[in-house]
Parts: sequence; structure tokens; C-alpha cells
Amino acid sequence: MTSPSQFVIRPATIADIPAIRTLVDLSVRGLQQSDYSPTQIDASIGSVFGTDRQLLEDKTYFVATPLNDPSQLVACGGWSYRRTQLNPATDFAKIRAIFVHPAWSRRGLGTMILAHCEEAAHAAGFNRFEMGSTLTGVPLYSLKGYTERERTEVLLPNGETLEVVVMDKTLA
Repeated sequence: MTSPSQFVIRPATIADIPAIRTLVDLSVRGLQQSDYSPTQIDASIGSVFGTDRQLLEDKTYFVATPLNDPSQLVACGGWSYRRTQLNPATDFAKIRAIFVHPAWSRRGLGTMILAHCEEAAHAAGFNRFEMGSTLTGVPLYSLKGYTERERTEVLLPNGETLEVVVMDKTLA
């Protein structure tokens, strides 16, 4: 397990978009191949797994970098309070787009990004979180207190579908 003190988590900027896109591509291709076919992965990159500029503008999307190399993005993820606008008293904050570079996987970075997003959403008044998880992410999110609510199929541009698990968590 990697120590959080070895990394900086900061809000992503518009300038980070090319590096985020590269990180997402590497993460999906490197870590999700046991759950999805190559054609599902190809079709999902850029359509399902893209960069939401609104999260960057809202400063609710984060990147993790090694303390000794701040130019290298090793993980990313965020949360959203929009559906137009979510009410913390009644709605779930949306945990969004958590990815880890394959060379940095299994070191606790996904957990760090998730915790950072939950803490930021909680500070904004949310006690309930939900996400659409890939099959690959379900074990981690289950371990972190999320429960499966439903499974759904997302239609991809090539006509195939991608199974996604809707999960949620409520803080005590």
C-alpha cells in the first residue's frame, strides 16, 4: 500500500485534459480487459469514459501526482452536484470517473481518490453518494461501503453494450 503522504491530490485543470485522456485510455485498456472485450473497450473510450469539462470548471475533479514528480498523473476522479443542481438533503452526490494508471495500480490510489471525492462532497453537505461502476471497480467500491442497487447496459457507439453497476453509499 502506498502512503498518501507520497502523493498530492489537487483539482484538475483544463490544461490537464490531454494527460487525463491518456491516463483514462491506459487505465481502461490495462485494467478492464478481464471484464470487457477489446471492442467494448475501444468503443467506450471517448464515449463512456471521457473527460467532463464541467467537473473541471466546478473544481470537483481531481488528479493525483507523485510528490517527487508533479507532472505525472497517476490517478484521477471526481464528483458532481449537478443534475441541474442536486440538493444535499435529498439527493446523492455523483462519484465520477475514477481511474488509476496501470503501473500504479494496487497501491491504494483509487481508495485515496475515492476518499478525497467523498470528503469534498461531504464538506458540501452530502451524506449520500452514488456511482455507475465498471465491473472492474465493483470489488473496491463494495469494500469501501458501496452497495449494488442495479445493473444496467450502456449502449456504445459501435452498437455493443457495456455493463455498469449502479452503487450507492450513505454515511452514518
